Amino acid sequence: MLHPHSTSCYRAASKHITTLLHRRVFPAFVLGALLVGCAAHHEDEHEGHEQGRYPVTTPLLTDTVVARDYVCQIHSVQHIELRALEKGYLQDMLVDEGQQVREGQLLFRIRPVLYLAEVQRAQAEAEFAEIEYRNTKSLADSNVVSPNELAMAKARLDKAKAELSMAQAHLGFTEIHAPFDGIVGRFHVRKGSLLDEGELLTELSDNSTMWIYFNVPEAEYLAYQKSALAGNGTKVKLRMANGEQFDQIGEITAIESDFNNTTGNIAFRATFPNPQRLLRHGETGSILMESRLDDVLIIPQKATFEVLDHRYVYVIGTDSVIHSTRIEVGPEMQHLFVVKEGIAKDDRILLEGLRKVKDKEKVDFEFITPDSVVKHLDLYAE
Repeated sequence: MLHPHSTSCYRAASKHITTLLHRRVFPAFVLGALLVGCAAHHEDEHEGHEQGRYPVTTPLLTDTVVARDYVCQIHSVQHIELRALEKGYLQDMLVDEGQQVREGQLLFRIRPVLYLAEVQRAQAEAEFAEIEYRNTKSLADSNVVSPNELAMAKARLDKAKAELSMAQAHLGFTEIHAPFDGIVGRFHVRKGSLLDEGELLTELSDNSTMWIYFNVPEAEYLAYQKSALAGNGTKVKLRMANGEQFDQIGEITAIESDFNNTTGNIAFRATFPNPQRLLRHGETGSILMESRLDDVLIIPQKATFEVLDHRYVYVIGTDSVIHSTRIEVGPEMQHLFVVKEGIAKDDRILLEGLRKVKDKEKVDFEFITPDSVVKHLDLYAE
């Protein structure tokens, strides 16, 4: 049904068109312009009629749990370098990159020929020293030689045994075994490489448990310490780089001793079990640390606007006039802000149409309960 003003517009246009027809002056654009003008007039009237009432609500006073997230670095509980303990050619590489190995498993072997010869030589000298000692002892028992000569023979035997032990140790160093269960890293050498003593071969990571480090501002550190003393706030969650949440729950197990004077942060360490070995050393993610807030005001984020880095809401007075009011927000949740100061629980705030109104303008509104607003936030979201 046409609006009365639109009907009169169309009547006037029809009359004007009839006059043009009698005069035989009726360009097509004239007819179109008249009709379009009436349609636009009808739309303007309709829009002004539909603007009507703005939705208004009040802050919701409630207890809630907020999760703060912190960028983190993921480390294996043990991550070490495996290096050559002796010089020589790398004879065997008995594992592959990324392979899971067990404690004591043989990983690398340096060509042992030279060290084997050293062991054989030392063993022969030890046997000779032992024979010499037995003969000297026999003579000493018969008072043929002095006790000092027996003592010197004993010293030569002990020296030969020590050199044999040293040679056997060097021979043992030609084999590199896994010191714990873990995953082999990238190879830095290849079979046949001439190695120097101490040269890096690869890394080994124990990923059964992960240490995750993240930095916490001083104020949040103090809040954590307060809640930790009450027995809360030690459990944390991990959001991985792909946005998914890790299926294990971690626990804060250590806090660094000093604050960083440049950033004002202190480092926390959380420990996570990693039974499926999904996490690897060097990954990144976000730690989610939940904290409980009691008797706080929450409002929809869409009910706020920013001016020069400050956040505001429109508060509706008893005379239906809106006033822009600066607020200070705290933790952020999905679609919601926790309000620290600026408004009270009974203040009515504009929920929608913030771009269509001006400060100190009188508006017509309808009230929506805060429970209903929070429940249907996705519906109200623009």
